[in-house]
Amino acid sequence: MHNKKLNIFTFISEFKKEKILKLNKNIGIIFRNHNRSVEKEKLLDLKNFCKTQGRKLFLANNFRLAVNLDLDGVYLSSYNKELGYKKYNIKKKFLILGSAHNFKEINLKKKQGVKLIFLSPLFKTKDYKKRLGITKFNILSRYAKNEIIALGGINEKNIKKLKMIKAYGFSAISYFN
Repeated sequence: MHNKKLNIFTFISEFKKEKILKLNKNIGIIFRNHNRSVEKEKLLDLKNFCKTQGRKLFLANNFRLAVNLDLDGVYLSSYNKELGYKKYNIKKKFLILGSAHNFKEINLKKKQGVKLIFLSPLFKTKDYKKRLGITKFNILSRYAKNEIIALGGINEKNIKKLKMIKAYGFSAISYFN
């Protein structure tokens, strides 16, 4: 890992104060809800809670809503191929995050204006049996020339292996549960 300040993120699909309070305050929250549409009021509650905690909040795949609610940024999944984000009037501190699995997707994320690329899956996960592994991860991260966040399969058993990769930080779900 770089010696820069470590950036750590986790994904949530519902707002549970108790779970968020257990997390270190420097962990950014990415709200993604695959199953339902986002309830604006609940998202505002989450935003206000995160603000009181001094925590960063990002919304997955809804650029317009993230801008309109003045969130810290947006997370664009690898399947999000939309390119029209330059039309939005975004504040300087608004951060665009996005995930990629290969060279082609890295190039797309750059075109989308992504600043932090979540490269995945580093390790095997239940959803992805095929993993990048350390060598391929490092090749892709050098190619990207963006700051890279390691994602996928990070747990208590392999967290120490993060020292072997070229990454700005990491993101995990089960590691924090």
